[in-house]
Amino acid sequence: MGLLNALFGKSTNNVAEYVAKGAVLLDVRTASEYQGGHIKNAIHIPVQELGQRINEVKKLNKPVITYCASGMRSASAASLLKSKAVDAINGGGIGSLQRKLA
Repeated sequence: MGLLNALFGKSTNNVAEYVAKGAVLLDVRTASEYQGGHIKNAIHIPVQELGQRINEVKKLNKPVITYCASGMRSASAASLLKSKAVDAINGGGIGSLQRKLA
């Protein structure tokens, strides 16, 4: 596994698979970033709040694709979710993920 895959996950290959499994999109950017534009139907939980709001995500009972601006915060969020037994992948940055979902 390469360094980038270790840091960011292999989201390129897994996004379509996760969408097919009914995954929810989790936007982990700040409130102002989210208000400035987000992917339709995405759930917004800033990465700084995710630890305290993990049960909200667990209650969804669905796989999760995290995203942020560049992929760094979403990588942290996906890692945290996985450590709490949530099936999650890092979708990367919003622009990249939008292209993968198109």
